[in-house]
Amino acid sequence: MKSFTMARTVINNLVKGPATLMYPQRKRTFTAITRGRVENDINKCIFCGMCSKRCPTYAIVVTKEPKEWGIDRLKCCTCNLCVEVCPKKCLSMDNHYFPPARERLMGIHKLRPNQ
Repeated sequence: MKSFTMARTVINNLVKGPATLMYPQRKRTFTAITRGRVENDINKCIFCGMCSKRCPTYAIVVTKEPKEWGIDRLKCCTCNLCVEVCPKKCLSMDNHYFPPARERLMGIHKLRPNQ
C-alpha cells in the first residue's frame, strides 16, 4: 500500500513540476497579510509608550524626553499588537522582511523625529 502512495507522489511531481521556488530566477511574492516588520512614521508619533507596554517580548523601547523610539528586530515576534494599540496609527506592519543580521547590534533600530 505504501508503494502506491509513493508512486502517486512521484507521478504528481513529474506532472506538476517542482514544488520549490526557483529563488534567484523568481523572487518570492508575499501576500498582503504577511507580517514582516514593524514600520514607524516617526513624525506622527507622540511617544506615548503604548506600543512598548503592549509588546509581549519587550522589543520596543520608547523614551519621552529625548523623543526616541527603538525596536530590537531580533526580539520582535511580529504579533501586530503594537500596531493595533497605537492611538495615532503611526505604526504599520510591512509585508517584507529585513535582511539577516550578522551581529546583535544590527537588529536594533532607533528613530528620532525630524526637527
